[in-house]
Amino acid sequence: MGAPERIQGSLLRFVTAGSVDDGKSTLIGRLLHDSKGLFADQLSAIEAASRRRGFGGLDLSLITDGLLSEREQGITIDVAYRYFATPLRKFIIGDSPGHLQYTRNMVTAASTADLAVLLVDARTGIVSQTRRHAYLAHWLGVAHLVLAVNKMDLAGWSQARFEAIRDEFARFAETLGFADAQAIPLCALSGDNVVERSAAAPWYHGPTLLAHLETVPAAGPAAQGPFRMAVQRVVRIAGGNAQAGSGFEHAPFRGYQGTVAGGVVAAGDAVLAVASGQPATVRRLIGPSGEIGFAAAGDAVTIELDRDIDLSRGDLLAAPGQPPARLRTLEVDLCWFDAAPLDPSRPYLLKQGSATVRARLERIVHRIDIERLERVAGDEPFAMNDVGRVRLALQQPLAVDDYRSNRSLGALILIDEVTHRTVAAGTIAHG
Repeated sequence: MGAPERIQGSLLRFVTAGSVDDGKSTLIGRLLHDSKGLFADQLSAIEAASRRRGFGGLDLSLITDGLLSEREQGITIDVAYRYFATPLRKFIIGDSPGHLQYTRNMVTAASTADLAVLLVDARTGIVSQTRRHAYLAHWLGVAHLVLAVNKMDLAGWSQARFEAIRDEFARFAETLGFADAQAIPLCALSGDNVVERSAAAPWYHGPTLLAHLETVPAAGPAAQGPFRMAVQRVVRIAGGNAQAGSGFEHAPFRGYQGTVAGGVVAAGDAVLAVASGQPATVRRLIGPSGEIGFAAAGDAVTIELDRDIDLSRGDLLAAPGQPPARLRTLEVDLCWFDAAPLDPSRPYLLKQGSATVRARLERIVHRIDIERLERVAGDEPFAMNDVGRVRLALQQPLAVDDYRSNRSLGALILIDEVTHRTVAAGTIAHG
């Protein structure tokens, strides 16, 4: 069975990243336009906006640059998400900003991605932001990478130039451990090698960008690991007006609502309230459309247990034989977002899923030199866009898995408890 058949109908989440003006928004616009992923009214709106800007044709970058400030400046500021499908699969695209000060937005977009499309301008080649985005994609567990060497028309479709960029990046990325890294020469503006193969590069025998995206395996939710579900809401169903078949007609009962973060749970399974250590058995599972037999990672569900136990928002239900660790200190790989540096003298709010605890810096373990991929010792507080490992002391224990085994329980953000700004994103360190 060929690769396209194996992934038919599956969903691939991918993020575009790169430096300013490398053509990320234009590339996404070209993908959507050439794969017939735009509605007629969207095309009409983009045509009108292109004329207002004095663009000679269709400015495809406007498809994702939706904020007024972005259209005025001609840059991407926020993360723009777009959805499209081909006969082989469905896609969610995250178009992340290229400016250094918007690194936090790239981290947001990459945190749920299966693949990163990293653009470079064929004229300038690999730059610092290329290496930074590649490292961040690796750090966030993105398994697959495409090096899209864009604006090849401005480099005369030079095979030597493409191969020099490809080989330089391969040497850098070799130690990062991506499952695969495919280099593709293209021109997003004209569509060469985006959806249709280009006659301008007869020396290139690899896939077009879309053909490659259609065959890359998606990671999918962590269905193979042990069961995990953070409680988002505790509900008391009183009954009386429940619709037949909804699963609630046998009320009253207490239900624990959340999204399964790992594994599978079924009626009759034993579960454990991790914070209190109390065991229980699943009596019923209720999905959006009524009672169900089981729920897997990614499913939203209401769980009724065979007994009332001490559970509230932020608590965790888990498989009793494989509970997560409950820790008061964490080693965290951190990317600092805020203009104000990390302050060792003050606490921050650490938010993981629906759980929130106070945390304070215990020590800085190391920083990462993005250019050399080397660990750098030192206790200088993290500044904006610094990446490295820190040790945090928590006010109360937190149930965690390492990020590599469970993205939901292994990911966190730090919040300034005075301003409520998100100042950093982190992952529970693995090794």
